[in-house]
Amino acid sequence: MKRAFITGMGVISSIGSNVDENRKNLINGKSGIAKASFMKSRYVDVFPFGEVSFSTEELMKIAGIEGEKGITRTDILATLAFQEACKSANLSKDDISAADTAFLSASTVGGMSMTDELYRDGNKMGSPSDYLSSYICGAHTLKLVKRYKMKGISTTFNTACSSSANSIMLGAKLIKSGRVKRAIVGGAEGLAKFTVNGFNALRILSPFPCTPFDKDRSGLTLGEGAAYLILEPEELAANKFIFGEVKGYGNTNDAFHPSSISDDASGIVASISQALVSAGLNSEQIDFINAHGTGTENNDYSELFGISETFQKIPPFQSTKSYTGHTLAASGSIEAVFSLLSMKYGELYKSLNFTNPIKEFNLSPISEYSTDCNVKNVLSNSFGFGGNCSSLIFSKV
Repeated sequence: MKRAFITGMGVISSIGSNVDENRKNLINGKSGIAKASFMKSRYVDVFPFGEVSFSTEELMKIAGIEGEKGITRTDILATLAFQEACKSANLSKDDISAADTAFLSASTVGGMSMTDELYRDGNKMGSPSDYLSSYICGAHTLKLVKRYKMKGISTTFNTACSSSANSIMLGAKLIKSGRVKRAIVGGAEGLAKFTVNGFNALRILSPFPCTPFDKDRSGLTLGEGAAYLILEPEELAANKFIFGEVKGYGNTNDAFHPSSISDDASGIVASISQALVSAGLNSEQIDFINAHGTGTENNDYSELFGISETFQKIPPFQSTKSYTGHTLAASGSIEAVFSLLSMKYGELYKSLNFTNPIKEFNLSPISEYSTDCNVKNVLSNSFGFGGNCSSLIFSKV
């Protein structure tokens, strides 16, 4: 069985347009959550968002795809993170387009980020727009496949907030089984009216920046962004810098509720347990937990319950959604990048906005930025609607 090493990564979020900018703001405890400047929604004055700090036109220019038609914000964010990841791993055009390179991406809103255009096209109001082929969740994947002439396996995950974690999991499995020589894995999500209206209907958006694991948490903050990892086996990674290894993974579904996780955290306990078994590790060997931590009543309670059931001694944990907001399908890959930064630099980032622990657990996330940390194994959790629970373990090589 081969091993899946991470040889490149790229990210864009509300706290930075590349890996270095994201790390700088994590170190400085600087949140990207604020009033949205570019998204058009009646709720811009009601809720804060984790918006990438460039207009769509500016992002297209940065990505070098000006003039292309039918390009959505999700497409552009995906392109930018994809470009950085490939450059980080020194991939050539031939490497990217090779038949044995897989491209596994993720999104939930996809091209529905063009909500007004979708409404007009769906109701045949006026001439068809340039976005007719852009609305599906996999549109960004198809555009990247076409732009880079990729001939290998490609697919798009839509398992809600666990989507990009599942793309990483499948990529690692393809590498380990020898089915591909390389996998580009991750996801992208643009802010959109469609998403905001849906979460507002569920009454789980917070009027304040989210407060993961706080007893007075009032809901989640929506964000946008994208991240990709390059996975390669040992023979291709030998002469490259290795950020870490995808050591273990678990995926379960508690089938409890369309938008909630069960209070007994059965899916969470099972996904973490699967990840530990597949990694060949015990719970005492986990040095840090990058929690899902959305700031909602249900998620934070269930996640702490599941962690408490799995760990006798709970390692340091936190949620970087207090920096970026909840980037939905992209969250697993963005948080994978943050986990790998913790391992590479031996540092842990503070949780923002936390004041008081949830009474039933009396557990507090990391309160201060710290260095010289011996971070060898990181557990990263991603939980989606319908109880789709995914846990990844990244290990230092």
